[in-house]
Amino acid sequence: MESGPAVFAGTAFALFGAALLLWTGARVRHRAPVAHGVSPAVSIAFATVFGVGFLALGVWCFGRI
Repeated sequence: MESGPAVFAGTAFALFGAALLLWTGARVRHRAPVAHGVSPAVSIAFATVFGVGFLALGVWCFGRI
């Protein structure tokens, strides 16, 4: 019964992190800006770091089950 919130949080974080990494990769591949008004290198770096962070947080939540 206590694993329900961990499964939900893990799924939400993992899906968001994976989607952010996929979206960032698609934007970079098409040479489109990841964030408007920001240096391309900085926006790619921040999006990648946050995508990996959310994915790791999702994996951590699944590990707590």
